[in-house]
Amino acid sequence: MIFKSLIYQLKRLYIIKSKGGVVYARRIGVKVGQGCRLYTTRYGSEPFLIEIGDRVTITSGVILLTHDGSTWLIRDEKGRRYLYRKIVIGSDVFIGVNSIIMPGVVIGNNVIVGAGSVVTKSLPSGVIVAGNPARIIGRYDDYKNNVLEQYVSDKDIDKTIPYKERILKVLDSTIKKELI
Repeated sequence: MIFKSLIYQLKRLYIIKSKGGVVYARRIGVKVGQGCRLYTTRYGSEPFLIEIGDRVTITSGVILLTHDGSTWLIRDEKGRRYLYRKIVIGSDVFIGVNSIIMPGVVIGNNVIVGAGSVVTKSLPSGVIVAGNPARIIGRYDDYKNNVLEQYVSDKDIDKTIPYKERILKVLDSTIKKELI
């Protein structure tokens, strides 16, 4: 049993490292659109219940849950109870590190989920959410306009010099304000 599990894990890692997270997700049954970057492998025990749109980034440590495991506590003469629900993620979505997406959640288009968020309810298009439980903290269009005005573009980065040097050349050294 341990040997079988080890072989499975090695195969999974090989697929992820050699072919990428999108290939892995599709291979286990996740429906994945075009232009995605998937850095998680935590699709739960029902990956076939997950749909991901186009140009979605799901960062490392993100967990997508498609069932409520606590129902195993509830039983009567008919036996245990089960709850399975789909997760649907729209297009142009970014899900930050170590976030959790709960069963039955639908995420609209143009959405940013902040790192460490626990998404317990569906999200409309065009929002930025963060927290536990996740709450709307901003609008996608406001963020987009700010990024277009103030952030470094592809054309601003000299790709003819080594990576570290090019990053240090465009580094923003601003320190964030302290909490009060």
